[in-house]
Amino acid sequence: MATFYHKPESKTIQELKDIATKLRIHSIESTQASKSGHPTSCSSMAEIMSVLFFHTMRYKVSAPLDASNDRFVLSKGHAAPILYAAWAEAGLFPTSELLKLRKFDSDLEGHPTPRLNFIDVGTGSLGQGLSIAAGMSYVGKNFDKASYRTYCLVGDGESAEGSIWEALHFASYYNLDNLCVIFDINRLGQSEPTSLQHEMEVYRKRLVAFGFEALVVDGHDVEELAKAFHQAQITKGKPTAILAKTFKGKNFPAIEDAENWHGKPLGSKASEVLQHLNGLLKNAGPPGLHPQKPLVEDAPVIDISNIKLAAPPSYKIGEQVATRAAYGVALAKVAKDNSRVIALDGDTKNSTFSEKIKTVDSQRFIECFIAEQNAVGVAIGAACRGRTVPFVSAFATFFTRAFDQIRMGAISQTNVNFVGSHCGVSIGEDGPSQMGLEDIAMFRSIPGSTVFYPSDAVSTERAVELAANTKGICFIRTSRPATAVLYENEEPFAIGKAKVIKSSPKDEILVIGAGVTLHEALKAAEELAVAGIYVRIIDPFTIKPLDSGLIVQNAKEVGGRILTVEDHYVEGGLGEAVQSAVSLERNIIVKKLAVTEVPRSGPPDVLLEHYGISASKIVLAIQQTLKL
Repeated sequence: MATFYHKPESKTIQELKDIATKLRIHSIESTQASKSGHPTSCSSMAEIMSVLFFHTMRYKVSAPLDASNDRFVLSKGHAAPILYAAWAEAGLFPTSELLKLRKFDSDLEGHPTPRLNFIDVGTGSLGQGLSIAAGMSYVGKNFDKASYRTYCLVGDGESAEGSIWEALHFASYYNLDNLCVIFDINRLGQSEPTSLQHEMEVYRKRLVAFGFEALVVDGHDVEELAKAFHQAQITKGKPTAILAKTFKGKNFPAIEDAENWHGKPLGSKASEVLQHLNGLLKNAGPPGLHPQKPLVEDAPVIDISNIKLAAPPSYKIGEQVATRAAYGVALAKVAKDNSRVIALDGDTKNSTFSEKIKTVDSQRFIECFIAEQNAVGVAIGAACRGRTVPFVSAFATFFTRAFDQIRMGAISQTNVNFVGSHCGVSIGEDGPSQMGLEDIAMFRSIPGSTVFYPSDAVSTERAVELAANTKGICFIRTSRPATAVLYENEEPFAIGKAKVIKSSPKDEILVIGAGVTLHEALKAAEELAVAGIYVRIIDPFTIKPLDSGLIVQNAKEVGGRILTVEDHYVEGGLGEAVQSAVSLERNIIVKKLAVTEVPRSGPPDVLLEHYGISASKIVLAIQQTLKL
């Protein structure tokens, strides 16, 4: 890479100006056609996009997601029309397609999604793009060790989001000098001016304090932008922030820098603005500049398919092992089998046992500190283009604060595995703030997700192995208490396949539990057997998808009576999943035992008893149900 800055020729500067003008024109025309969109938000970043896509970035137009390409993340996803316009002007698809913006039969959606072959992640829920870009940069610097750079464009309004500052801290801490974040500081938010408006020095001082090389530029001066991007490329040891002072609706007469123009097409003003913009063009034809830059194809070819446990489980039936500990063992095993398995955690690695991956390779553990939203975003970025297989762990309840990032991960078609420990009241004395009691409901609600709830060490290891090879978002729920090993080490497991772990021809009721409550159910069944009451027990293994066929079949065999018991709130958990599975069946009743109120601190056994999910409460519930 050249270390000396060569000022662009005047012809190049004019060409970049013309491209910026064309991008504005496309943004207006496409939003006019769709009768919706954000042309003024696009206009403020037109020169930034022109310089990035036609002067700075290195990428193959023919293969937008090539592993060696520079990356671009549009965090302010509402400016999607100008991103689409840039790719169209670069030659990826005809500019006429831009007029299909936001149409039902077009993938040019209102905000970017990977339905498009040039988009890595879905954006539009503001404040998330920079974490994703940081994840891409971390992989490029530390795993791929490749030349590609990552660029992320952030709106000034969304910089009020705390997740942006979490990401800035992460990028600086890990010296991600292959990351360049561009702040489009156009002064205006959706409903009023932003808090800092054009206080560029305040922005600069904040970014410097966060460890960035911070450059303030005129965001409408293509030469200043080209020089700043060059400076970013040669800056080593720290990431760069380009703070671009811009104006919303730039070059839109009577609209530029005016309030109340956010998120609306120009309507009757469009023809006047388009006439003005066309008058600014020196060359109205195809771009004379071509986006093809010399590309260093040094991102290695990798294979993340068919990941296995490096060794099978090795436990003894009845051995007491916490499933969270078994997760750590399994994580190390899949990491040993494939060098692209990585782990991320938020300073709970010695509780979730994710630190076990360090026994295989300490470099494949990413400490994200106590910033769960950023951790999830980094993992989504790390998974992009199939570069890694991330496992993100935390106390299950702390994923709730990152629910927006997780749901956006589903929109992004991401393959990230989440592991939540310390679920339920069974964690004991730490109390309700630490108890995951909503997590199953949360992850069940994510489209395309897989929810594992293993009940012993053997099934936990197999859940990790399966998750590593499963597309979409996976969640593995692990428990704090040590519980007995139920399965032989050779027992096969599959997604959507439950296990009948106790049965007899005399069974009168089906009990379905998972984690600690499955073990409580086994205790209850032993006690009832003494009294001549026989209970069938199912371990669901996955809550989503649920093995509906096996549940219905066994329920019918025991007279249509089901009891579910779970260490989770009643809403959205195992019980409601089972109810949905049997809802169209005749003559099946479901009684649910679950936590029905905000719990309090106490010993685990006391809490299981008090909140109605202990063995004794299961016995009582079975006796009551059989009397119905």
